[in-house]
Formats: sequence, C-alpha cells, structure tokens
Amino acid sequence: MPNYRRWRVPGGCYFFTVNLLNRSQRLLIEHIGLLRAAFREVREAHPFTIDAIVILPDHLHATWTLPPGDENFSMRWRQIKSAFSRALPKGESRSRSRRNHNERGIWQRRFYEHVIRDDDDYAAHVDSAHFNPVKHGHAARPIDWPYSSLHRSIR
Repeated sequence: MPNYRRWRVPGGCYFFTVNLLNRSQRLLIEHIGLLRAAFREVREAHPFTIDAIVILPDHLHATWTLPPGDENFSMRWRQIKSAFSRALPKGESRSRSRRNHNERGIWQRRFYEHVIRDDDDYAAHVDSAHFNPVKHGHAARPIDWPYSSLHRSIR
C-alpha cells in the first residue's frame, strides 16, 4: 500500500480536489442541500474558513484556511464525506474491499491537497476553481454556475 505523505501547516491555507468514486454521477449537485448540511455540521464541531469553493456534479474544489495551530484537514474531509454519505439513500454498488471496511461507494478514498504558498498561488487556485465549471462544459461563464463561492466574492 502506498505511503501517502501530506504536507501539513498548522493554521495553513490549502486547496483541495475531492471526487466522487463514480465520476458519471451528479450526486453533489443533485443533493446540494445534504452536502451543505455536512459542511455546516463539521464546521460547527471543527471550525475552518472556506475561502473559496465550487461544487460540480462529480467533484469539488475548495480553498480552506484552518485555525491557528490546527493542521487536521483530513479529519474534516473524512467527517464531511461521512455525513454526506450517511444522508444519502443506500443502493450504490460496492466493491468487496468497501464492503469489508463497511464503506459506502460514494467517494474516492483519497483527495488532492496543495498548501497555498503565497498570494499569487492563492489567487491562481481560487481562479482555477471558479473557472472549473466552464472548463468542464457546465457553464458558459464562471458567474453562470450557481454552486460557486464566486457569487459571494462578487458581493
């Protein structure tokens, strides 16, 4: 099994990409209310700031800032994924490994993270996330995609 090493910076700012297991599904936007509730639940118990986020049908991109001294983004993602999965009706197919570990077949097990290094890196990742719906053909312009923090940024 690979030994994944994550660069952890207490109180750091991170960019994430989190994917559904089945990339042909549209669960994230079809159940956007459940996803928002999962984020709220975890943020209440383990605060963090969502600097930017875009939710696509099968994956999401987010930029977070953790509280000073806190580096535990993995626990937060685990809890968000778990809360969302618990709220969905069961019925997805699961591999033997997922059945053996009592896991749902909703999310990819891993996620991508990147530590934001400076203001330019921050701007590039936030812009990239906000442009993602256009890149994937879901919207003609970033402002046209409803599941994006771009609207909050403009306000």
